[in-house]
Amino acid sequence: MAVDRQQRLLTWERTAEPYLFAASMLFLASYAVRVLNPDLSPGWNTFWDLVTLVTWSAFALEYLARLLLSDDRRHFVRTRWLDLVVTVLPLLRPLRIVDVHDRMLRRRGRPRLALEARVMTYAGLTSLLLGFAASLAVYHDERSAPDANIRTFGDSVWWAASTLTTTGYGDATPVTVRGRWIAVGLMFVGVALVGAVVGSFSSWLMRAFRQDGEA
Repeated sequence: MAVDRQQRLLTWERTAEPYLFAASMLFLASYAVRVLNPDLSPGWNTFWDLVTLVTWSAFALEYLARLLLSDDRRHFVRTRWLDLVVTVLPLLRPLRIVDVHDRMLRRRGRPRLALEARVMTYAGLTSLLLGFAASLAVYHDERSAPDANIRTFGDSVWWAASTLTTTGYGDATPVTVRGRWIAVGLMFVGVALVGAVVGSFSSWLMRAFRQDGEA
């Protein structure tokens, strides 16, 4: 019985993943349109609000479906805590890329690319999507805040890039409470992603040097 439930869960995840990815892109697009074009007509504003509501509802329903299909729901909640986080905060959904990738590898067997290349590729993709989402969120809060120095979307992208790469020039900094919380989260994510890329590249170099020495 437990094996059947686990198999149904895996089948559900495999089937739902492409639709969830499309829903994630729709959610990000709806948020981007409303942030970058605040003067939308009432009709278009209602349309994009509906897109946001539908996609968010899809995330919540899909999480509940996987929870019900799980044979140990407490274990599911404990081990899949990231799924719950990105369901509540859909702008963080790019963080699921690495988890989804790992599950796909376990299903399909040995990967074609080396481990280091996979880590760098997925860390880079996650950085781009999270940086874009953070830029939108900070720009949304900062553009009308008193004493803010992030006034355009370009300023926000520059801030996100310098924060993710741990450069931190300090010429563009959030002044709102939510903007600073986003900055703190992006700092931690940036350190983790940069560390993953640097560590993977160093591992690849060491392996290459070792193979050359043995040749």
